[in-house]
Amino acid sequence: MEARTQEYLQRILNARVYDVAVETPLELAPKLSRRIGNRVWLKREDQQPVFSFKLRGAYNKMSRLSAEELQRGVICASAGNHAQGVALSARKLGCRATIVMPITTPTLKSDAVRALGGEVLLHGDSYSDAYGHALELQKAHGYVFVHPFDDPDVIAGQGTVAMEILWQHQHPLHAVFVAIGGGGLISGVAAYIKAVRPAIKVIGVQMTDSDAMLRSVRAGKRIQLADVGLFSDGTAVKLVGEETFRITRELVDDFVTVDTDAVCAAIKDVFEDTRSILEPAGAMGIAGMKKYIALHGLRDEAFVAITCGANMNFDRLRFVAEHAETGEQRETLLAVTIPEARGSFRRLCDMIGQRSVTEFSYRISDAATAHVLVGLAVNSHNESAAIAQAFTDEGFACVDLVADALSKEHLRYMVGGRTRLAQDERLYRFEFPERPGALMRFLAGMHPDWNISLFHYRNQGADYGRILVGIQVPADDMQSFGEFVTALGYPCVDESDNRAYHLFLR
Repeated sequence: MEARTQEYLQRILNARVYDVAVETPLELAPKLSRRIGNRVWLKREDQQPVFSFKLRGAYNKMSRLSAEELQRGVICASAGNHAQGVALSARKLGCRATIVMPITTPTLKSDAVRALGGEVLLHGDSYSDAYGHALELQKAHGYVFVHPFDDPDVIAGQGTVAMEILWQHQHPLHAVFVAIGGGGLISGVAAYIKAVRPAIKVIGVQMTDSDAMLRSVRAGKRIQLADVGLFSDGTAVKLVGEETFRITRELVDDFVTVDTDAVCAAIKDVFEDTRSILEPAGAMGIAGMKKYIALHGLRDEAFVAITCGANMNFDRLRFVAEHAETGEQRETLLAVTIPEARGSFRRLCDMIGQRSVTEFSYRISDAATAHVLVGLAVNSHNESAAIAQAFTDEGFACVDLVADALSKEHLRYMVGGRTRLAQDERLYRFEFPERPGALMRFLAGMHPDWNISLFHYRNQGADYGRILVGIQVPADDMQSFGEFVTALGYPCVDESDNRAYHLFLR
């Protein structure tokens, strides 16, 4: 592997990126550094002209094309950031660029590609779907394909990020954290760092629902995911590249997976230090770094997280804000049962005291008890457990709902919907890609004999739509209902036995 690493070092040192890219700053994040007890540096690739590192690899590849190849035009598949890099490079080099993007791509990214002169075609729900269609168009029209990650010239272009980091930080450095989609960025970063300063760890970060690289490394071969999460669209890759898998497997020291709440918290972390707003993929490095530091109990070390993109749709910010508090463990959500007796409500309020209340929903249950949904600001989950215990010690039954998806996504907005008419009701939670027709597809497939007794849908500005539905299905129709759910193909969770459901809705 050493010979290949030296080959990539030469490629990176000779990469042509600065006709379009800029050397981005390496900035200390003072607030985050103080909070986690380590020095955190942000490599600000979100400050590139297209707000992402992707133009480095795209231009390095395209600048090496012959005049005949440029005349034929280029094509690529991209969730958005590579597309902008290709479009900007094409405009600089004077060639035509056709960009195939998933239907789920944020409009901010597709509009930006069009503004740069790229021809946008929307196809499929993920990068992998768009990739397959782009290959078909390449064969049909003779375009030159510019791969977003699995190409040595693209990898070398991305490796210039690491070259700059080591120019800018010549002091001891414990680790660099890199978001992984297809693996182009981490391959270039790892190739350069391991050739120049191999003691520095390179840590890959993946979403828990889009972890193709991690699974592939563990299996020793490339693993294709059946589906990928859409929140971090920039890393939603079902199958990593052959070359990126080879490099990552050999050179990357460790991996961390993070969930949506952790990424939302990381977006907030960066905003508080820089007043900049990252896209989910751009914040994954920070989220992974925080988790890694906590897992290993590290103090007084220096870390770099690459903030690799800032192409965020504005209407996603509500979703991010709602989930950031949970991701930071700064909010607890509790179901508290109090007796319907004089003074009980006052006792509950006295216990809350001066704490900041984020949620307070009340509905009388019966003549004996009442259930109250209480959201409180906290500093850590340990504090949440202590609050729950304090309520219990006071004689108020208490259920911690911080980790309960049903409560966070639906019940907190609709507490109190009891009815005697909902006999034999089953409760289901569905997720589906947020695109035209998806909701109607769900409703159209329902059998007319199945009565919907509860229905809740919120558009949160994310790439997933969420439905909570109560259905009264005759006992002899349950097999048909199971077949309906399977054919629908949307992720589905049976919440009929959920404790929060029985407290507030049943």
